Amino acid sequence: MKSPVQNKVNTIFIHVTDLKESVKWYCQLLGQDYDITTVERPVYNLLVNQEVGITLDAGPSGKKRINTSEHPLFNFHTDNIDQAYTYLEQLHYDIASEIVRFDDFAFFTVRDLDQNVIMICTG
Repeated sequence: MKSPVQNKVNTIFIHVTDLKESVKWYCQLLGQDYDITTVERPVYNLLVNQEVGITLDAGPSGKKRINTSEHPLFNFHTDNIDQAYTYLEQLHYDIASEIVRFDDFAFFTVRDLDQNVIMICTG
């Protein structure tokens, strides 16, 4: 039988405890405008310019318990790693690692408000 599961990622869920604060954090990270009055539980879909969606998920009610990994599960792309690093420093984001450079790419990690580790990377 051919698998009915497609070889394609549809949506990445980022589990958060405070939806409004997380919307603000991620929208600033990505340089997106947002209207905080339109943010309602349980989820907020970030604007993306590709097929894979990103959903901030706070759950239906109350505080959500989150078990984070010390390793990133995905990355956001940048063409300029140094500018990205400086931008996040200026936002006073929790930068988890310094820039690591290789011949053909570079990356660093940042923690969101719930300690989810996000990689920022070239290449």
